[in-house]
Parts: sequence; C-alpha cells; structure tokens
Amino acid sequence: MNPVHRSRRFDLVAFDWDGTLFDSTAIIVRSIQEAVRDVGGTVPSHQDAAYVIGMALTQALAHAAPDVPPEKYPELNLRYRYHYARHQDDLSLFDGVLPLLAGLRERGHLLAVATGKSRRGLDEALHSVSLRGVFDGSRTADETAGKPHPLMLQELMAEFDVPPERVLMVGDTTHDLQMALNAGCASVGVSYGAHEPDAFAALGPLHVAHSVADLHGWLMREA
Repeated sequence: MNPVHRSRRFDLVAFDWDGTLFDSTAIIVRSIQEAVRDVGGTVPSHQDAAYVIGMALTQALAHAAPDVPPEKYPELNLRYRYHYARHQDDLSLFDGVLPLLAGLRERGHLLAVATGKSRRGLDEALHSVSLRGVFDGSRTADETAGKPHPLMLQELMAEFDVPPERVLMVGDTTHDLQMALNAGCASVGVSYGAHEPDAFAALGPLHVAHSVADLHGWLMREA
C-alpha cells in the first residue's frame, strides 16, 4: 500500500532538537566544558557534559558542574551562551532530516518540536536552517518545564487536541524517552545523538534508530 494513503498510527510526531534533528551535540559539550572552566569549576567529562543535553539550561549546567556555587549560575549561563554562539553558524541539520520531515507532512502528520533549548534559541535555529512553516507547534524548556517533566508534550497535546496514544516523541536522550513515558506517549530513540542507547531499553521505545535513514524508514512504515 502506498504509505501516503496508509492509516496513521500517530497524529502528532514531536521531535527533540539538538542531537536528534540538529547536529549540535559536540559543540554543546564543548561549550559546557569551556563555560565551567571559565567560572573555575571542575570541567566535566565528555560523557557527563553530554548527559545533560536536553535539560533546561540552568538545570543542565548545575548538574554538569556540581562544584559551581549557585551564585555563579548566571555567569555560567552567560559563558555557555558565549561559547555556543561562537559556533552556532557552523551547525546544521543532520543529512536526510528535511526529506524525513517532508515525508511526514505529506502523510498528514502534525509535526512539533519539544526541546530543552530556550524559545529564543529555538527560533534562531529554525530561522537559520530555513524551517519556518515546517512545524505546526513547538515548546521549549523556558516556557514550560525541563525534561523529563511531561509539560511540553501535555501542552502540545492540548493545543492540537491529540490524545497521548496518538503522540510519538522522537529523541536522542533518556530525558526525551522518560518525558514521553511520563506523558503517556510512545517514543522512538536515536543512537546518533548525545546519549548512548544502552539505557533506552528500560524506557520502552518502539524503535532505536541508528541513522536518520533508519529513522525515516521506520516512521514511514510504522508511524
């Protein structure tokens, strides 16, 4: 059967941004490490810095730099933003993301972003990669709650009047998959982002995609 005409399992597909659609994991890790070094904290390992990707920024930095006192969090935030901004123009979508999104739209899925980025950061990213109009909705951590709290998905479900069983969350971290679980939604993990996929199984994703092509194929067949 032509997949365009096949019945949909999910009406709304929500994507994480960094490490899922946007190839930014390495730069985020480096920016966290440099920011912590700038304020005199113990520089986290690559693994520890990658673990916090997807959380709200202040929560993420606090977790990555436990020896930095709270009074230094504003400075830590500023230093992270400084280092990230230096490389923001180097970032791009993963190869194959645009055809994937186009295929889902052709099948009539609603598309959304649920991200730990700030609203300003997401809007800048959407503008920089010419994605205006591709997504039907989006939620960011600074306007809702950081992952794995389910508020982002709950607000998107309310906005589009879609029940949890008709929502699929796609993400590269355990925070994404736990958020989906907390919201009563299904999930798919991707192994090419911030987190190693070993911990995904306990959170019950329907699939773990090892490339954008793998993700595209699964979504066309199963979503």
